[in-house]
Amino acid sequence: METSARSGSRRTWSRPWSGGPVRRRFSAGVRLVVALLLAGGVHALFAPSARAQEEPRLSAAAAEGEALFEVGCITCHGRSAGGVEGRGPSLINVGGASVEFQVGTGRMPLARQEAQAQRKPPQYSDEEVRQLAAYIDSLGVGPVVPDDVGARVEHADLARGGELFRVNCSQCHAFGGGGGALSSGKYAPSLYPASDRIIYAAMLSGPQNMPVFGDNTLTPQEKANIIAYIQRVIQSDTDPGGFSLGRYGPSTEGLAVFLVGIVALVFASLWIAGKS
Repeated sequence: METSARSGSRRTWSRPWSGGPVRRRFSAGVRLVVALLLAGGVHALFAPSARAQEEPRLSAAAAEGEALFEVGCITCHGRSAGGVEGRGPSLINVGGASVEFQVGTGRMPLARQEAQAQRKPPQYSDEEVRQLAAYIDSLGVGPVVPDDVGARVEHADLARGGELFRVNCSQCHAFGGGGGALSSGKYAPSLYPASDRIIYAAMLSGPQNMPVFGDNTLTPQEKANIIAYIQRVIQSDTDPGGFSLGRYGPSTEGLAVFLVGIVALVFASLWIAGKS
């Protein structure tokens, strides 16, 4: 209330109604709504669209591989390839090369636990093997067989490949690629049925007793040189040196020469003795 004195009398009046606390609260609410609308508009304008953010978790090939994995592999290797104790190891970070070798050669799915997985007719087609490899590769970081293996093999150096094979591979797989026995019931398999990608995958992943030949040990072209030597020389049907003798290397050759030589010497000695 305010007071005013005029002609010695007192008079009172009130200010016009300004809304008081209700109006102030209403104004604050309107301002808050406007601020939220502006913030939402700015976010929608500059933020990435929802479609761009909703990228597929897996590629098409990896998604197909996941479906195959959940049917044929999950029992031993577990959900999301985390492994199952006593059945199968984790496949995280093993890479697609290991899948291409193990599944592409029929070693997986494993028939039974042995000292070494046996090669069998593959249960998956080449496309399905690539899909499984793509799925396992999406679960971590591991070696992957490059797509240009065939092109590198076509332009490979056979002489250099033979030299690298004799230095790095013949100790286990023998000079003729027929394989050989190792300790504890294990063995180095024959190289005759192996394809370009299978050999490359084996060198990258180092299955079982085989060492890993990474790109720091053998360059991609050196690997291709070895593959070309295996495919064009060892796996060929020609034996330019004569009888193959099983292609086991100098052991059988030395034995054959010794037996033939000794027999020839014995008969030569008997003939000389008889003439004298």
